[in-house]
Amino acid sequence: MFCRIFFMILFLVFTTNLQLSAFETSFENAPVGEISSTNSEVGTWKASPGHAEISNTHHRTGKQCLHLFGGVDREVELVIDPGKPPAEILTFWAERWTQKKPFTFRIEAYQGGMWEEIYNGDEQVVVGRSFKSPVKVFLTKPPEKLRFRCTSPAGSGLLIDDLQLKPAKNQKVVSVSREPFALPALLGNQQVAIGKLLIRCEGNKQPLSLESIKVKLTEGSKTMQKVSVVSTRGDSSYRASGMQDVISNWVDTSRDPLNIKMSFQLSEGENFFWVVAQLKKNASIDGEVAAVCSEVKVNGQSFKPTGVDLDSTQRLGVAVRKAGEDGVHTYRIPGLATTTQGTLIGVYDVRRRNGGDLPGDIDVGMSRSLDGGQTWEPMKIIMDMGNDPKWRYDGIGDPAILVDQKTGVIWVAALWSHGNRGWAGSGPGMRPEETGQFVIVRSDDDGKTWSKPINITSQIKQQDWCLLLQGPGKGITMSDGTLVFPAQFQDSSDNKRLPRSTIIYSRDQGKSWQTGTGAFDDTTEAQVVELEDGKLMLNCRYNRAGLRVVMTTADMGKTWQAHPTNIKTLIEPRACQASLINVSRELNLIKPNRDRSSKRSLLLFSNPDSPSGRKHMTIKASLDGGDTWPVEYQVLLDEGRSAGYSCLSMIDENTVGILYEGSQSHMTFQRVKLSDILGE
Repeated sequence: MFCRIFFMILFLVFTTNLQLSAFETSFENAPVGEISSTNSEVGTWKASPGHAEISNTHHRTGKQCLHLFGGVDREVELVIDPGKPPAEILTFWAERWTQKKPFTFRIEAYQGGMWEEIYNGDEQVVVGRSFKSPVKVFLTKPPEKLRFRCTSPAGSGLLIDDLQLKPAKNQKVVSVSREPFALPALLGNQQVAIGKLLIRCEGNKQPLSLESIKVKLTEGSKTMQKVSVVSTRGDSSYRASGMQDVISNWVDTSRDPLNIKMSFQLSEGENFFWVVAQLKKNASIDGEVAAVCSEVKVNGQSFKPTGVDLDSTQRLGVAVRKAGEDGVHTYRIPGLATTTQGTLIGVYDVRRRNGGDLPGDIDVGMSRSLDGGQTWEPMKIIMDMGNDPKWRYDGIGDPAILVDQKTGVIWVAALWSHGNRGWAGSGPGMRPEETGQFVIVRSDDDGKTWSKPINITSQIKQQDWCLLLQGPGKGITMSDGTLVFPAQFQDSSDNKRLPRSTIIYSRDQGKSWQTGTGAFDDTTEAQVVELEDGKLMLNCRYNRAGLRVVMTTADMGKTWQAHPTNIKTLIEPRACQASLINVSRELNLIKPNRDRSSKRSLLLFSNPDSPSGRKHMTIKASLDGGDTWPVEYQVLLDEGRSAGYSCLSMIDENTVGILYEGSQSHMTFQRVKLSDILGE
């Protein structure tokens, strides 16, 4: 009995010490409303009238947070409970309400009868939902009180959540692990990620130092010149142009394994490190690269990383267009097609001044590859409607490309915004001063030269519609020679500008064009394929759910029927463009007079495979004309966040190409073997 009581006492003491080692609040137990004097787990919060509140309309975790009101010198004071353990570290998450000035944020500590500033967050705390700014402050002396002061525009303010006060303790390594990831290794980028390492630490006194990482390269080392290590600190993602600390020198790949040395101070929590490589200029984009981190040394102690034996193998590709190239701010909205001569043609928005949509200073650019995407000719502007600031620079964008497989002619369609005639500013009518214009250009020499713009708005737009535009992405040639662009329109003002996906088509090689009816309410950017039974399938972005709308038509868009997978099967991050192709049709293997009723289409689909956030760019395959999309027939290309648009095109009977907005470059190109998607 005595032993049992003794161990129960020890347990209570131990758990009590654990509970007292840190105290925190997410403001869940505080009454909602303006603060006068409010108790919480960390102490008593005090504020003058009109300075702060407990809000239940914003939060990082739970349902409530602290809101410092907008205005000059708004402040809230925290009186720390003297019965708590000594506070040596203050942490919390913050969110600035607006970019507008003025903005200042300071924290002061009260000790020995004096206030002293301990933190300046004027630049550190940023705007953005989800509390993007973590704050950590080391307290030289345990304070009696803390004061949070903010100046911001009226009606705005600062949000604080998940606040914690805790004593300091010596740092130690908790775990070292290799982490799987999927990012394209792109020719044209200065460095590419080939390995990922996570070191978890706890404690903050006497911080430890990472001294070396031993790395073994795979066979892909033949494509690499040098290897180094960078840190993204607590950020688990890697971007070629993102924030990172270079922590080691470049090491030649001739040695194996590589012992990469550095001296880098670790932080409490998660520390992410990336093995990065410089690729050789002649590396084949069909190759793969990877690195195995086999040993880590921290303060003289060796650690064997856990996790997969081989870090994720990364596919090579090409950075076709990057931010800032040719003085351009942003490249967006890819279209890709393979010509009848086997040339790859990529088209995209050239957003010269900023990353915004139309209206703006935007032209349509074109890149051309004669070797299946390994190399690309210099960019050429193929659609430029002017640059007068009076008319918002006459921007033109959102291109869609179509190859006439009967004649070899290449068509590109785009939306011209004369002034404010983009998605929000366009209205009923036909004239450029009233509504966005549907403009096309053509090339008769495999993309070397292009015609002047041809305006077909009056042929295809209804007078009362507020807007009509293409895909974007690509169009198709049907087996009977009909040219089809996916399209979208905004209905009349009386019908609340309701958008619907549709098609436009030409039965005379582009001399004249017609428009179908709306396929489904509140759908926009779409892609179209011809199935083996001759029907057209329209796969649409849907504004009301994170699922794709899929419709079919047997009469060129006069009537539409819902496909069995409609709003059921293919996910998207709640409204994003995607790509869809019929492999046989792309390869021109469907003959117009062949009995196709018993055949099933092999379809490929690409988009960000995520219900939230444009990330995880994935190619999926369906062997039954889109009825099912098995998980075993999928390839993840890029796990990182991006703008998320993509376009597929068959290069040959074994290989598909994809041009997409990636996390490592604005226009990313990769080749993927069908066997990688479908298996041997």
